[in-house]
Amino acid sequence: MSAPSKSKVGLPPNRRMRHDRHFVDELAQRMGEGIGRMVRITAITSNQDQPRSNLGDLEDLQSSIDAHGVLEPLLVRDLGKGKYELVSGERRFHAAMAVGLTEVPCIELTVNDQQALEIALIENLQRKDLTAFEEGDGYRTLIDKYGYTHEQVAHAVGRSRVTVTEALAMLRIPDAIRDLCRHADITAKGMLLEIARAGDAKAMEELVKEIVELRLDRAALRKRRHGHQVPADDVDDVSDDANRSGAPRPFRFQFRNPDRSFSVSLAFRTATQPEPREVIEALRALIRDLEADLERGDPEAS
Repeated sequence: MSAPSKSKVGLPPNRRMRHDRHFVDELAQRMGEGIGRMVRITAITSNQDQPRSNLGDLEDLQSSIDAHGVLEPLLVRDLGKGKYELVSGERRFHAAMAVGLTEVPCIELTVNDQQALEIALIENLQRKDLTAFEEGDGYRTLIDKYGYTHEQVAHAVGRSRVTVTEALAMLRIPDAIRDLCRHADITAKGMLLEIARAGDAKAMEELVKEIVELRLDRAALRKRRHGHQVPADDVDDVSDDANRSGAPRPFRFQFRNPDRSFSVSLAFRTATQPEPREVIEALRALIRDLEADLERGDPEAS
């Protein structure tokens, strides 16, 4: 490991500033290459619209920067009068300040407010640094502050419209329930989405407790939300045959209601678990087939 930079200027000796190619190519296509320069760290301010609210543990990053300098430039924009606003690189910026650097390598971009927010979102999303709620907050800012539609947000950050809509839906979870989820280590977006769909805060709180106590996964949560109950020991022959042959176990949908004299069980041999609308369509197709058999006089349909 090399010795810390005595000049505290951010770049190690004999190292040239480089562009991080994981997303600078896209930026170059949209707004032209930025200008690389060294900037005094006291001249840089954070972006208030920055989607990241939790910087996480900076200890390892601080050690790396203290030993090697900042190898990946920050992205900034000129505010005039020698001041710059940080577009992306929040963790590097704070780690550099913590180890006492006086200057850091920067790429200066000419971007407006919404482009700056887009860039920050793109970088963080590509690095998977944001929590589900930070991601949703970033999308919400684009919508509320700049009038984006869900489709426009999806295009701007390279996500599907469904992904954007679901991230926004998770924002319905109140702060108190988010704290419960964090303490219960519930961070998967699919699980959080099911919690958000529970209804009011009380229902969400009860659902979080059930997840913890019963160790529910998302499939169990979806069945619960739609009133489906699948006993753990209720496995049909086709599932056993599939398991014995080594084939993938089919996804199963089962409906039981104590007020009904019947139950329904469907097995889906698909690559992914079927959505509720797919289950409904399968049931409609089954009804159409049964009705057609009756019209043909098929004795097995009677």
